[in-house]
Amino acid sequence: MGVAIVGWAHLPFGRLEGLGLEDLITRAGREAMQHAGIDGTVVDGVWLGNLNGGFTPDVFASSLALQCDDALRWKPATRLENACASGSAALYAACDAIEAGRAKVALVIGAEKMTAVTGTETTRILGDCGYSGEAGHPPGGFPGIFAAIAQDYFAAHGDHSATLARIAAKNHANGALNPWAHMRKDLGFEFCNTVSERNPMIAAPLRKTDCSLVSDGAAALILAADDAAGDFPRAVRFKARAQVNDYLPMARRRVVDFEGPRRAWQQALQQAGCAVHDLSLAEVHDCFTIAELLTYEAMGLAPVGQGHRLLEDGTVLRSGRLPVNASGGLKAKGHPIGATGVSMHVVSAMQLMGEAGDLQVPGATLAGVFNMGGSAVANYVSILERAR
Repeated sequence: MGVAIVGWAHLPFGRLEGLGLEDLITRAGREAMQHAGIDGTVVDGVWLGNLNGGFTPDVFASSLALQCDDALRWKPATRLENACASGSAALYAACDAIEAGRAKVALVIGAEKMTAVTGTETTRILGDCGYSGEAGHPPGGFPGIFAAIAQDYFAAHGDHSATLARIAAKNHANGALNPWAHMRKDLGFEFCNTVSERNPMIAAPLRKTDCSLVSDGAAALILAADDAAGDFPRAVRFKARAQVNDYLPMARRRVVDFEGPRRAWQQALQQAGCAVHDLSLAEVHDCFTIAELLTYEAMGLAPVGQGHRLLEDGTVLRSGRLPVNASGGLKAKGHPIGATGVSMHVVSAMQLMGEAGDLQVPGATLAGVFNMGGSAVANYVSILERAR
């Protein structure tokens, strides 16, 4: 039994004053059901992607989704957490339920309220997604971890600070067109490539423009089994999906090798019966610009150490052969943890249905989605195609 996306919703990402986690969950879920043209009576279960970890007191948040529609009362609801891939964890669990015949129609919501705590507390909460035995090594939480990864990459392949700036500039230019993006401003290459008071060094060699945004936000999807998808006006099918988890301790692996993402991409593409160059677009996990650069190589777009060529020849630009992060990515769109994986699938479904507005990649037929939890620990890759 296959699975299709038949409806969706995407709230604006940003510092959303006056909106709590409950508001984000219920608003996104309600709008997704309206988009699919259904109410809660049709939904067989709810899956919520949400990290929390102390951002809000609502740790037991799964049943908040029932307030989208009173008809959801008594339906099963489950919260899933897999660090920054919590949204994809919820999505894949819902797919599993449909494929197992336990559900026909599922509501998947990804949501996070991050800005109600201080920046110091945010760094601590996100740092807790690492391995406690390595806490503080390297220093600086996840910016420090990905800075160390960038240092390893630079040591092997030369200084690619300008490459990272090109990724940041590309994604900010794309995000300027995205009505849901946290930051809708084209910053330009020179700004991203220059350390300044407005673009300080966060953890060398990563500047502020190399780091994704701390955001509030939510997105939601309606999934349906293949034999029920015909009842909906839209259908975007999962052609393939793969999840690969690696060791949590970084001491047990060379993180810069990005072996987990590489294996997830290989499995998904093989399952889909296609090659990476068959994709029309990709939404990938650019929590830091070095992660996007490593993803180019992990997905097979370029040999190891040669990802920079894809920016130089324009391959991954909006006008290129395989646009990457046409939405602006986490870099500009924002990175509300639990919402991220769901958001990536929403914007990809919009692209495949030709409903992405100013973000539209012309003639999009096949999309790749890569959502990652931690430092290449939880890796999810989906291949999506328009079903009709």
